[in-house]
Amino acid sequence: MFTAVMFIIGYVESLLPPIFSVPGIKPGFANIPVMIAIYILDWKLAAAMSFTRIILSGFTFTGLFACIYSLAGAVLSITVMVILKRTGKFSVTGVSMAGGVAHNLGQVIVASIVVGKAIWYYFPVLVIAGLVAGALTGVVTGCILKINQRDGSVIEKSKK
Repeated sequence: MFTAVMFIIGYVESLLPPIFSVPGIKPGFANIPVMIAIYILDWKLAAAMSFTRIILSGFTFTGLFACIYSLAGAVLSITVMVILKRTGKFSVTGVSMAGGVAHNLGQVIVASIVVGKAIWYYFPVLVIAGLVAGALTGVVTGCILKINQRDGSVIEKSKK
């Protein structure tokens, strides 16, 4: 079910006009279920959900190259978020912000291989975008996690 929610949110985000007229920058709300899974379920399940959504979106909407960029971003992002979460020293929002920047870094690494090093001039803009999108996603995820904890782990009950 999480993957379906991510797929729908990702599709809705793809319909939005570019934020601040900067191409490729999205709020990243499709990553909220990934964050929830990292915190409540299992990082392997979170990764599987993310990869499944990216592949489905790639075949359905974005194409092969966008799929490759997104997969690179997801691998780096999930790795960074899992490591930071395990330290216990970062808030949900901090983990999400780092994940947003890591996702953009992964995409720029692949893009620099495909289109050349000039893409790195765009990276500072993507760092800011990753921090802002990560903060938004992290705040929403944090609120959902608090509600889930308060209401007796609604997400855990839905797994059964």
